[in-house]
Amino acid sequence: MSTPLTLYYTPGTCAQAVRIALEETGAPYQLERVDFSAQQQRSPEYLAINPKGRVPALMTEHGTLTEAAALLAYIAQRFPEAQLAPTDLFGFARMQEFNIYLASTVHINHAHRPRAARWADEPEAQAAMQRKVPGNMTDNFRFIEDNYLKGPWVLGEQYSVCDGYLFTVAGWLKSDGVDIAQFPKVHDHFKRMSERPAVQKALS
Repeated sequence: MSTPLTLYYTPGTCAQAVRIALEETGAPYQLERVDFSAQQQRSPEYLAINPKGRVPALMTEHGTLTEAAALLAYIAQRFPEAQLAPTDLFGFARMQEFNIYLASTVHINHAHRPRAARWADEPEAQAAMQRKVPGNMTDNFRFIEDNYLKGPWVLGEQYSVCDGYLFTVAGWLKSDGVDIAQFPKVHDHFKRMSERPAVQKALS
């Protein structure tokens, strides 16, 4: 590739899943850290890159993409030799089903704890939402435990971009007041993911 990809990234966010996927491909890319503590995501310079003011954003030679699930699918298709996605129609849709569940349901339930102000102004309303987070996250991961991870990986025998995404979101459970050990398959997956060289590089 003549133009390296550039990932705009903040540690601990869902952008970590995209960085893991890039590391798995072995392809060159540039990393630009967005400092949330300095409100860099709201700066005019960053908003010119991603008007949503969030991460991840992936700059390509064709333009900038946002939303973790979309970026993961793009990376898997751009680097097919890395075998990060099923090649059959149903398998690819199953991958998207899982990733969109993480993005549209699990991530939102988690966000009600650190970012309750997005949904309510009143402190009592924010506190009520935050109290629901442990229960909602427990329900979400029980669903994942019971319906996915039929093999060593999310989709069964094939490692995919789903795995880095699950690893990233599972890493939020402790701060949400949920013990990952109650989900044996998820917990085992998390430990094995921690040992992958691509994951270790992405966390460095």
